[in-house]
Amino acid sequence: MLSDDLRGIFYVMLKDLRAYYFKPPNISWGILFPFTFLLAFSLRSPGDPETLVPGLLGLTLLFGTTSMEAIIITFERRIGALERLLLAPMRLPALLAGKLLGGMVFGLATTLVTLAILAAVFGLGAVNWALLVLALLLSAAAFSALGILVSVAVKEVFEAQTLANAVRFPMMFLGGVFVPVAALPAGLNVVARFLPLTYSVEVLQIALRGGSTAVALLDLGVLAGYTAVLFALSMRVLRRWTD
Repeated sequence: MLSDDLRGIFYVMLKDLRAYYFKPPNISWGILFPFTFLLAFSLRSPGDPETLVPGLLGLTLLFGTTSMEAIIITFERRIGALERLLLAPMRLPALLAGKLLGGMVFGLATTLVTLAILAAVFGLGAVNWALLVLALLLSAAAFSALGILVSVAVKEVFEAQTLANAVRFPMMFLGGVFVPVAALPAGLNVVARFLPLTYSVEVLQIALRGGSTAVALLDLGVLAGYTAVLFALSMRVLRRWTD
């Protein structure tokens, strides 16, 4: 059973990457969209663009992982492909894990391209590479789990796209990408602490520029917690479809 699950996870991930993710429009969307917002913000408020690097990485990861993750299950349910996958010799958690890994791999791929561009333009200096790797992995997992929950929460693709944007855009402006969370008004500051992007940007900031190890570990723990909770909620919703 475990071997079937592991094999299923791998092939579901591979299928999604080939069929949905690694297409030119998705690659350009995942990389160029965050850069567009960075350019717009820099033109509006000129300053030190290097301070936006952690936020840009977090934003690229968010949109890269959820670009297709938020609609794949909805789409496959619509065309009947999901039912065929459910007949495969693997358990439901393995199916969702394969979906999760597909989003993670694509999001990490686009983010590494962004990181390489930023390193060439600005330089990175003294980077805590171990923390950076953990931050990217756990952020990708949390955002991918968020995309899965969006995808199983609705019945139509356009509803999934609308819901995904309703979640992503507030995070983009409240998660510390362009404006530090501490600089937000008191009410919005509290809201920001409920958003996974906030913790992703914070731990990326520490990995790239230094800071409190205790805060970084807390951020990583919160991202892991988001992943577990969002994955469990997705499982619960999907089970209702299959019962």
